[in-house]
Amino acid sequence: MRILFAALLAAAFGLVQAQPASEPTSGRDYQELTPPHPVTSGERVEVIEVFYYGCPVCYEAQPHISRWLMRAGPGIVMLRVPAVFTESSESFARTFYTLGAMNQIARLHWPLYDNHHFDGKKLNEEDNVVKWVAGNGVDGARFKEIWHSARVSAQVEAAKKALDTYEIKGVPSFVIDGKYVTSAHMAGSVADMMRVVDYLVQRAAAERKRP
Repeated sequence: MRILFAALLAAAFGLVQAQPASEPTSGRDYQELTPPHPVTSGERVEVIEVFYYGCPVCYEAQPHISRWLMRAGPGIVMLRVPAVFTESSESFARTFYTLGAMNQIARLHWPLYDNHHFDGKKLNEEDNVVKWVAGNGVDGARFKEIWHSARVSAQVEAAKKALDTYEIKGVPSFVIDGKYVTSAHMAGSVADMMRVVDYLVQRAAAERKRP
């Protein structure tokens, strides 16, 4: 009884060391793309985040991704591809590419998530998002013009094809150097997804150094 009590007490105070996390497993925590797809990142490892502004798990993932990016350093190129599978997701994809064309992604990417999910502004609707960007110092008329442009339509179509190219089954997902895909669903949680991403980035970087 005393041994059991001591074990419980040690666990309660964090005195029992946790077992180290096992190495991510192909086919469970991530999938390998065969054949690998070409990348445009030069000497750096390409990391693609496939996301959807309307996805609560993608929203949950943002601070985890931000912290990981601060640790990742200059050896990666981070890209974002909006998942397009419904009318609502296409609206969000148009908004993403329009904000990109207006150099507003860095400033408004997180607030868009936050205001849609936390403040209930329904930013998947065109009229609402035009009012929202105007309230955030963006030219609403110019935003609407670009939102409906042929350029943005082409980007949305390319995003649709990317889901098939990278065999994306859900969001949030990450594609590492055109070779590997992981997701919160595969890894088991957002935190574990980022652990797998980190592992795959290191693996891809090592593979690039091989003759």
